[in-house]
Amino acid sequence: MGDSTVTEPEGREQVAVPRIVTGEAGRRPLGRLRRPRPPRLWFEILLVAVSYWTYSLIRNAVPEQRAEALRNARWIWRVEHGLGVAVEQSVNHAANSVTWLIIGMNYYYATLHFVITIGVLVWLYRWHPGRYAATRLALFATTGVALLGYYLFPLAPPRLMRGGHFVDTVLIHHTWGSMASGDLKHMSNQYAAMPSMHIGWSLWCGLTVFALASVPWARVLGLAYPAVTLLVIVATANHFWLDAVGGAVCLCFGFAVARLWYGTLPYALPRRVTVPPAGEPVPAVTSA
Repeated sequence: MGDSTVTEPEGREQVAVPRIVTGEAGRRPLGRLRRPRPPRLWFEILLVAVSYWTYSLIRNAVPEQRAEALRNARWIWRVEHGLGVAVEQSVNHAANSVTWLIIGMNYYYATLHFVITIGVLVWLYRWHPGRYAATRLALFATTGVALLGYYLFPLAPPRLMRGGHFVDTVLIHHTWGSMASGDLKHMSNQYAAMPSMHIGWSLWCGLTVFALASVPWARVLGLAYPAVTLLVIVATANHFWLDAVGGAVCLCFGFAVARLWYGTLPYALPRRVTVPPAGEPVPAVTSA
């Protein structure tokens, strides 16, 4: 659904909010909730913190069904062999043979997952406030539906497979950061590998930057980020590449939820939103 433009007497171009959240519907309580509005900093910080805490709590509360998770891992491995795409072991051993590379990948896996996601949220908040809430909703819905995967399909990562001959690169190289290796393994559910939220979140970041960034190099980096993340999660033996497919499917669900709620994809919403005085039926939002 595209945005229509309106020119006021002063000549300032404005963009009308999608019809699903304006007009008579926009005056109703549900319509007001669905209408894009400028985000509030204190609320967003609180929301992100509470949401991630809740996600971590639920994820780690899912029973660690070790036997079933290992069976599922063997099944995934057989399926990939049958399809001729079981490349994880080769990538894992090749990366592990280059010490500086695999150590860098270990720290990449442990840190950028959070740093870049938060960075993109901050960038959206500052430069694309009209699109912030819808894009954040896509991220939250993606993360929420992933919890179903952890519960319904417990899966051991390749590094925990018996006889898989994978290398736990964090354990071998004594790098910190993996909540599923070494002394930290008791703080995290080790059998919640499907879907991969490293991929779900990195794809969300990459697509958001690609769609909204104005400089070409930033758009290229946006596309490169999920591709490099895929290489990292496989090389460190934390995921099968099919876990990445699961993460992508969850992201599709997240964008579908955002589109249903706001009536359009998040990136098609106006960049900035102006909240009208009480009583005005249709808000106006500036396009730049």
